[in-house]
Amino acid sequence: MVRSFQRGVRQAVMTLLAATLAAGACAQSPSPAAAQRLRIVGGLAGVNQYTRHEEPFWTTELTRLTNGQLSAEIVPFDRAGIRGQEMLQLMQLGVVPFGTAILSQSAIAEPMIAAPDLAGLNPDIATLRRTVAAYRPQLEKTLRERHGIELLAVYTYPAQVLFCKKPFTGLADLGKRRIRVSSPPQADWVEALGAVPVSVSFAGIVDAVRAGNIDCAITGTMSGNTIGLHELTSHVHSMAVNWGLALFGANQAAWKALSPPLRELLTRELPKLEQAIWAESERETGEGLACNTSAAGCVSGKRGQMAEVRATPEDDKRRRQIFATTVLPRWVQRCGPGCAEVWNQTLGPQLGITAPAR
Repeated sequence: MVRSFQRGVRQAVMTLLAATLAAGACAQSPSPAAAQRLRIVGGLAGVNQYTRHEEPFWTTELTRLTNGQLSAEIVPFDRAGIRGQEMLQLMQLGVVPFGTAILSQSAIAEPMIAAPDLAGLNPDIATLRRTVAAYRPQLEKTLRERHGIELLAVYTYPAQVLFCKKPFTGLADLGKRRIRVSSPPQADWVEALGAVPVSVSFAGIVDAVRAGNIDCAITGTMSGNTIGLHELTSHVHSMAVNWGLALFGANQAAWKALSPPLRELLTRELPKLEQAIWAESERETGEGLACNTSAAGCVSGKRGQMAEVRATPEDDKRRRQIFATTVLPRWVQRCGPGCAEVWNQTLGPQLGITAPAR
């Protein structure tokens, strides 16, 4: 009975959203008599990447850049009644004409797009930049050919790192600890450490730590500070497990409905928004670590007294080994035929890591 009620409520939300966004899509057709207005579904609510960059760009900057020819409304996907796993399908159907989708969540429907943010692949943002640049043509091709989506930008959230209640000096010390994860690749990585992966939502991390259900948690350096992990855990590792890449794209019909000058403007301006979001994520990664450890550079967070565990050469060797022997082969298994070949043509040569054929 309860599940049936939940499905009914959910269907009502989706029907309302579809009607609202479909109306927005109609408004996107070129019209010489009136300004065009877009409906955008953005990234996670409340984080700086959204509040300082996505939202102001669409609600204010776009109108200024186009002298009022184009304006937009934006709502975060997690406040629009949409699950992250559904974004690709809704964009493909045109229910969401313009939307932001987190890769790790969208990978449930399309594992191919998860490749550039697999756990253990990008220990720092410089590596992440190279990885995304090398894989971007494949992302564009996959989204366009399989889903009818035009890739317009790739965003990133800050580094996802390890917070632990008990001391450790490196990855070798984490065996048998219960560690919060948020995706299958993270679970693969943690399991290969000899630890126990525990799937916990972001909202449930604090309660899980307090209850003793987990010993460590993988989450963002600053988001962990925001929810108070600096008061509940004692040590934080500086090496990124992964980042939280997101893509911003458009349903091809909605994209083509814009006039050529407006498409050209968005093609020119969205890379600037992308760069600003990446800079914010890099800054926030460093500030999160600074705040958790009460180091210089903490401006907006809460000061903690955590010990920072810096990655050693042994940690980096272990990370790479786990990625090559566990995370990558399991991604290939989930991804299906052709994914190993795609990896070996794109990221494999750059990293010197060959994906095994299925």
